[in-house]
Amino acid sequence: MGNLTSGDLTTFFLGLASLLGLAHAMGEAARRLGQPAVIGEMAAGLLLGPTVLGAIAPGFQAWLFPASGAAASALDGVVALAVALLLLVAGMEVDLSVLWRQGRSGLGIAMAGVAVPIGVGGLLAWLMPGWWGIPLQGMPALFAVFFGTALAVSALPVVAKILLDLDRFRTDLGMLVLMSATLNNLLAWLIFSVVLGGRAGMHPIGYTVALTIGFVAVVLTLGRWAADRALPWIQAHLAWPGGVLGFLLVTGLVGAAITEWIGIHAIFGAFLAGIALGDSPHLREQTRQIVHRFVEGVLAPIFVAAIGLEVNFVDKFHPWLVLRVLTVGIAVKVLGCGLAARAGGLGWSEAWGVGWAMNARGELGIILGLLAWHAGVIRERLFVALVTLAIVTSAMAGPMLKRLLRRDRAWSLASALDARLCLTGLEAADAPDAIRQLAAVAADRLTLSADWVAEQVLAREAMMSTAIGQGVAVPHARPINVREPIVVAGLFRAGLDFDAPDAEPVHLVFLVLTPPADAGAQLQILASIARMTHDPHIRDQALNARTPTELLAALRISDVLHRPSDHHRPSVSIAEPDPIA
Repeated sequence: MGNLTSGDLTTFFLGLASLLGLAHAMGEAARRLGQPAVIGEMAAGLLLGPTVLGAIAPGFQAWLFPASGAAASALDGVVALAVALLLLVAGMEVDLSVLWRQGRSGLGIAMAGVAVPIGVGGLLAWLMPGWWGIPLQGMPALFAVFFGTALAVSALPVVAKILLDLDRFRTDLGMLVLMSATLNNLLAWLIFSVVLGGRAGMHPIGYTVALTIGFVAVVLTLGRWAADRALPWIQAHLAWPGGVLGFLLVTGLVGAAITEWIGIHAIFGAFLAGIALGDSPHLREQTRQIVHRFVEGVLAPIFVAAIGLEVNFVDKFHPWLVLRVLTVGIAVKVLGCGLAARAGGLGWSEAWGVGWAMNARGELGIILGLLAWHAGVIRERLFVALVTLAIVTSAMAGPMLKRLLRRDRAWSLASALDARLCLTGLEAADAPDAIRQLAAVAADRLTLSADWVAEQVLAREAMMSTAIGQGVAVPHARPINVREPIVVAGLFRAGLDFDAPDAEPVHLVFLVLTPPADAGAQLQILASIARMTHDPHIRDQALNARTPTELLAALRISDVLHRPSDHHRPSVSIAEPDPIA
């Protein structure tokens, strides 16, 4: 802090407060309009940057956000920390075991989401660099690889938020999209980091590739093992949550430092560290939520808003260049991922839904464009076009998913329940035991093997906990041979550990089985349960039910009270604001 004078500190703190405050206000306004917060946060940066404030009061804008000096360096350091921790959080959302369980569908979508943009976009960039604002005497091969990678990246945090808003996060389709985006990003960031590292010239490209592959292998094997061993000890011996939060942040920063030293960007190391940490079953959901809320609530808005300080978006906005980038970027991603999803067995509506979800670029697309601009690979006009692509695709993903995933028939919790499927006074040793008990009841109704039904649900539960908080869990599956949705509700008064996001024991368990060909049924029933969960009066009535009839009555009342009116809702109520997780 020796180089920061009192005046520097005043400027730094006021600038940081302005960025964070306005980014929060604009982000909340965007949410209320049904858009991702990143759009409002970006608008805050434009208002405070040279685009608006610089045009109205250039002297004040230059004082509040100086282009050089100690205060500018301090703000750059905060932004670099924000980017690294944002990628740490994105990595913590990755579950490698789930990745393999998705089979060929998830792998095919991820590979298409990288190969098609790099192949088509890279070819166009290599053949016509001038079309994208790059001089012909530049580095066409390097630019081609970068441009294709910029079109290939998917914003995992934005995709996850959209799925949450649509009550799709913990559905089979939601898991397929998340895992595809995870592998897609792992490949895209690896390619970009190696290329950027080779451009920096710190090490020969072969040496950089070897070090990178070796580091990835060590982190995803030994690193995962070490994190899994360390977390129980830390949580047992250090103060909670400070001890485990400190461990997570230190690990992420060390990973970032190692990859920066290798010659690829620090963000890739933070992303890998997040994968190693997030893969441990000892990392509680509540801890994940604390880290996620801190980064998303404090650091991410600062980073996104700070983008608006980099360049005058009015002067550097080239309409035809933006239109080209939007057209090519949307086409290669939606077509590539959508056709791969269709080839993997999804129906056309769900397949195009996957394509539009993977098309969202969000903060990660902005990060990639910013790094390439700072490295001298692209110019300001293309950077502005890529930022526009990230914002537009993030804004389009939610509405397109709502439109594509509608179904003609509406389902609700009440439509899949009767008194014989409501059980009270149950006891179970653990969550799997509770699922087996409820699966036996469902199997008897469906004339299927109880063990087989339980295996289907437990396999799905192994991918991600289905506890949604407030004492409720919704284990579910879409097994073959199920033609009509069925729900079994069980009340376990002693409580069960389902690794809930609020760390509270689960008392009310809904086992939901729906046809594999009708993803909308699962979505609507889960949304119906979520609405009940967010009403404390109805939830308490259900948790205090003494008989199956009382439990059924509470659930049916909830379904009627919280069902959207027919006048306002589409054929399927997928636009409810209350998330499943």
